[in-house]
Amino acid sequence: MESNMQRNRRKTRIGRVVSDKMDNSVVVEIEWRQNHRLYSKSVKKFTKLHADDSQNLSSVGDVVSIMETRPLSKTKRWRVTEVISSTNSTGTGMLDSLNETVGIDSLEEEASDSQETTTPENIEEDPSEQ
Repeated sequence: MESNMQRNRRKTRIGRVVSDKMDNSVVVEIEWRQNHRLYSKSVKKFTKLHADDSQNLSSVGDVVSIMETRPLSKTKRWRVTEVISSTNSTGTGMLDSLNETVGIDSLEEEASDSQETTTPENIEEDPSEQ
């Protein structure tokens, strides 16, 4: 029973995978906030942790949950417990969602419309000025 209580007290974090080049391992970036000492404004801080991904399920850009574990190597002290959200296999999932959020397609259409109206062919010159 005591070991079960210790397992429940392990630290868990949620972060984004920034590297999956190693076999059975990933690098997860954790974002946390701290108030600035002088200005009392919240400042983002990032910590990179090496985590064990024994089944190689996660890839770059995935949001994963990691749990503290015994030392597995010189730098690995964390284990991936679940993949919360993942990008598709081509890796364009983040770009598609970014385009939807920002509306880049609509901005491109507006830019092409404005170029059509300002082309020299559409501007009529006043013959009296010459």
